[in-house]
Amino acid sequence: MAATTTWFQTTAIDYPNSRPHIGTAFEKLGADVQARYRRMEGCDVFFLMGNDENTVKVSKRAAELGLDTQAYCDDMARQFQEVWKALDISYDTFVQTSSERHKQCCRKFIQKVYDNGYIYKGEYGGWYCDGCEEFKSEKVHTEHAGNCPVHKRPLIRRSEPCWFFKLSAFQERLLKHLKENPEFVQPESRRNEMIGFIEAEGLQDLNISRTGEEWGIRLPFDLDFTVYVWFDALLTYVTGIGYGDDEATFRKYWPADVHFIGKDITRFHTHIWPAMLWAAGEEAPKRVFSHGFVYLKLPEGKLEEKGEATGLVKIGKSTLKELGLEYLAEPMEIIKKFSSESFRYYFLRECPFPSDGEFSPERFVEVYNSELANNLGNLFSREMTITWKNFEGVFAGTAGKVPETVVPGLNLAEFVATVRGHVEGCRYNQALQAIVQEFLTPTNQYLEANAPWKLVKTDKDAAKRVLFNAVQSLRVASILLKPFIPKSAEAIYTSFNFPKPWAEVTYADAAELLAQPDDLRVTAELVEGKVKPLFPRIG
Repeated sequence: MAATTTWFQTTAIDYPNSRPHIGTAFEKLGADVQARYRRMEGCDVFFLMGNDENTVKVSKRAAELGLDTQAYCDDMARQFQEVWKALDISYDTFVQTSSERHKQCCRKFIQKVYDNGYIYKGEYGGWYCDGCEEFKSEKVHTEHAGNCPVHKRPLIRRSEPCWFFKLSAFQERLLKHLKENPEFVQPESRRNEMIGFIEAEGLQDLNISRTGEEWGIRLPFDLDFTVYVWFDALLTYVTGIGYGDDEATFRKYWPADVHFIGKDITRFHTHIWPAMLWAAGEEAPKRVFSHGFVYLKLPEGKLEEKGEATGLVKIGKSTLKELGLEYLAEPMEIIKKFSSESFRYYFLRECPFPSDGEFSPERFVEVYNSELANNLGNLFSREMTITWKNFEGVFAGTAGKVPETVVPGLNLAEFVATVRGHVEGCRYNQALQAIVQEFLTPTNQYLEANAPWKLVKTDKDAAKRVLFNAVQSLRVASILLKPFIPKSAEAIYTSFNFPKPWAEVTYADAAELLAQPDDLRVTAELVEGKVKPLFPRIG
């Protein structure tokens, strides 16, 4: 028996200085689709997430609220996981960097890098941003009039004794790795940026310590210093799978198949992180996928107020609070108003994962009604209603019969291969577009053209054949949609007696139309004689 392929993926480790917003959720959704798809394909998946708690901004936030820092971190971890559970994010472990296990494993990694000669003591001075927790170059300070280009706040001149990581020692190796491994950084535009940065500015040794901070991880070789964020947060990716205390699990899953991160932290993950790993004698991750941002499309009347000609602003609670629209950044509010499945569908369909996307309440309703309620939901409702009303839920005589294709000119195997390619390439919006436009819409057109609700009055067998064929589109679509809207896809598939258990279906099962041993029948539960609507239209 062939060994099971492992698949290890992570998302960025989030700052818990506030609850997760829509932009944060966007990343987790994209990662979750990949994890669910890989599980479908038989991979032994390990999906890691967590919170970056050992930071100045977190301890400051706890102090502002009059809370013990650890108690604050624990409560925020609970709140974050509450949101991820509501969105059905299927992570396998959630790491809190304030945990003793993470701290101990971090110290072992740092000690290894120190023992290998890549950490030394010195003095550092420069322009510092508290928001980024990073020193900025003189060039950045000059070009942005003394402000942080990310946070738009003045940079602070800071000087302190510190410990340095010899990042510069890996410059040529990193440049070679980036050029020779096109899959290492995706999308391609981001890889070009990372190559361009090294060629233009080079790599400087990195300050990895802080003094005077009580909250954080102590350097194992100098207890007067705490570890700087990147030699703590990035290590979550290895401590979470056993580096330092579970060698077998670590070797099973490392190197990571993909790190999903926001485009604003691409450099840390593609310059600093590989160098850290090499310095410790470990392999670099196989791929870093750098996704785009979600922008809020401002309602009319807010454009002049914000001064944005395009009407788009990056999702962030501070921005929305200024505009009196803070509720729009809170995933739980949208889930409560609509559903987790509609939330998942909208952001995966409307926001291209490799680039930037837009969100507006108006567009949310438009997409929901058009593609979920009127298309997929309507197809499901028609099938169920007509079949129950006229055939008592049973397609008698269909055992052993192969369904006919209902989409003219469609090669099903090629279509599924196209969708598979989009999913594996994280082009989720293109996968969903293909499923809706090239498959579900033509299936609805097939029903409209054959009108089984009329045909059943004159030719019941012909009407049954039309419905029997169209059910197969629901089967195929539910399998393809399983990574995207898992609950709805399962509801569709398990509404019929398809022979393969839902937990075992793969994309290959969607690639051909097959006969089944028993007559096809509806197995969904009825509520007052009717099947519950899958996606009720939003008025």
